[in-house]
Amino acid sequence: MSVNARRACVDFAHSLLSVRRQCALLGINRSGVSYQPVAPSALTVSVLHALDELYTAYPFYGSRRMTVEVCAQGYPVNRKRVSRLMRAMGLWAIYPGPRTTVPHPGHKIYPYLLRGVPVTAVNQVWSTDITYIRLRGGFVYLTAIIDWYSRYVLAWELSNTLEGTFCLSTLDRALRVSTPHIFNTDQGAQYTSGDCTGRLLEAGIQISMDGKGRALDNIFVERLWRSVKYEEVYLNDYGTMRDAVEGLGAYLTFYNTRRPHQSLDYHTPRAVYFGDARSA
Repeated sequence: MSVNARRACVDFAHSLLSVRRQCALLGINRSGVSYQPVAPSALTVSVLHALDELYTAYPFYGSRRMTVEVCAQGYPVNRKRVSRLMRAMGLWAIYPGPRTTVPHPGHKIYPYLLRGVPVTAVNQVWSTDITYIRLRGGFVYLTAIIDWYSRYVLAWELSNTLEGTFCLSTLDRALRVSTPHIFNTDQGAQYTSGDCTGRLLEAGIQISMDGKGRALDNIFVERLWRSVKYEEVYLNDYGTMRDAVEGLGAYLTFYNTRRPHQSLDYHTPRAVYFGDARSA
């Protein structure tokens, strides 16, 4: 049957059956068919942006202090709303607390392998995370994979949702560069999924996951996010996702190839990762 014939059959079925009857036959909720996503309000976007800046500056702030700070900036929000928005953004104070990162209940959690382990070579440890990137009228999410020894960003990607597909495509691109001995993540569902862990295990990579409430277990990615936001995001006003892609692409190229790091004896991440610095 041709595509046009299939469409004609579907249109004919719609003309015979009500939406209620179609949903009943398919076993789906009728409210989900008519639902149209609603963009966040201007107040919500402003509060999200304020929370992002506060967390970048004070990652030890919990929802109580965040609420005080946000209200002081003139936004009338209560702690319940601040807590909900922080959860949506994946923001957790750096002290240990209950249920800080909630994995999918059916996914396996791997132990943290890096406590007290010296990192002495490139591709010994890679890690990844997701952070919030503000737009003029909304927000998107950034993920990146970084080599711990050189601080080199191997791959990155933006997404307007927290679905795991953009994390997987970023991992695939990084694995085309090289393969680490250990890959460290948090316990979020994007990283505990079988698709993600399966790719790593198939490549012979050891999986390490941060402890609950221990943002400092992934400290090199946290430092990368601070640099990205203070040196790029907060200095610019991205209007669209395309603007963010262009701005972040230019900055991360600069970060890898031109920005000297004190911890790398003022060499660049790219020079250390590809071995140019150690012979200099």
